[in-house]
Amino acid sequence: MPRSVWLLIMGMLVNTVGNAFLWPLNTIYMHDHLGQSLSVAGLVLMGNAAAGVVGNLIGGYVFDKFGGFKSIMLGTIITIIGLICLVIWHGWPHYVWFLTLIGFSGGIVFPSMFAMVGTAWPEGGRKGFNAIYLSQNLGVAIGPALAGIVANKSFDYLFVANLIMYILFFFIALSYKGISTESVMPPSSVISESAKIKDRSSLYALMILGIGYLLSWMVYTQWTTTISSYTQFLGISLNQYSLLWTTNGLLIVLGQPLIHPIIKRIGEYYKGQIFIGVAIFIVSFFVVSFAHTFKMFLIAIIILTFGEMFVFPIVPTIASKLAPKGRDGFYQGLINSFSATGKMIGPFLGGVLADQYGMKITFYVLIAILVVALIPYTMYDRPMKQKNV
Repeated sequence: MPRSVWLLIMGMLVNTVGNAFLWPLNTIYMHDHLGQSLSVAGLVLMGNAAAGVVGNLIGGYVFDKFGGFKSIMLGTIITIIGLICLVIWHGWPHYVWFLTLIGFSGGIVFPSMFAMVGTAWPEGGRKGFNAIYLSQNLGVAIGPALAGIVANKSFDYLFVANLIMYILFFFIALSYKGISTESVMPPSSVISESAKIKDRSSLYALMILGIGYLLSWMVYTQWTTTISSYTQFLGISLNQYSLLWTTNGLLIVLGQPLIHPIIKRIGEYYKGQIFIGVAIFIVSFFVVSFAHTFKMFLIAIIILTFGEMFVFPIVPTIASKLAPKGRDGFYQGLINSFSATGKMIGPFLGGVLADQYGMKITFYVLIAILVVALIPYTMYDRPMKQKNV
């Protein structure tokens, strides 16, 4: 593996650890410390995700126009400015403004990191992307554990710790200047890409698949929003809640050998793998609907993590299989937009349900959404079958 890729892996780890000081505890801070309802907290996180989508678009343009180093530095500098402001002003409504700004700048940085891996080590194929994914989940394992310790001292220190991590990332990112970011294919828009696809059956299949993906992410995001606040209501400490995400990250890294025999047995029957994953998701939310202790929440997130390992990696794989030759990037971008939309809608929907009907009803609705998600997951390949009739 080239030295440039190792630098990107190190940067992604530091970046993810820094981000993990905020994202698991956002809803808790807004609800418990700023006195906002779960609906309002969900709306704020919806705005944060929407800003991230805009950042993705701008980051992609800057990457194609000026290179990966400049796009990452732009996003990093904006994030540092936002975090400095957040250290000084983190009351209401300042928190909303700066959290949205950080969502926007983070949207610039993350896709640029993935794009740089592909252009810096094209012969590595999926190895580079897998290494980045692994470093992300290692960051998810480390970051929340540290965040819980810091937050127990004072929430104010979280913003300082996040700023320190991003300053460290800034100095790591300075070494990216020499990394080649020459695009494999010329940049193009969604409209121009879709216009080139003559056989639309695979595109329709992808969009049906995307609906299931969107619904899955709507439900999954509840763990960082409504469920996080619910754990505090039940008297579970911030350290314990953060430990749930540490468990999640470590299991994703270390649990692959446990699910590999099942995946190998299923082979290329992707629907079977998705059904197993969604079924595990449903069991997880059924367990959490009865959870009142840390131990029960721990069991629920362990179950959730195994479901995640079946569902989330296979959807991009299906997108790659559906993609016509030379259109893999367009298809991956389109399926990612469905997950981003799920992350936008989920926090607000969960907050409204929890405020209006309570957590018990919220969990039942989330389980129902997962059951509905099985329909597009079942039907996604129907346009391809009709084409072959």
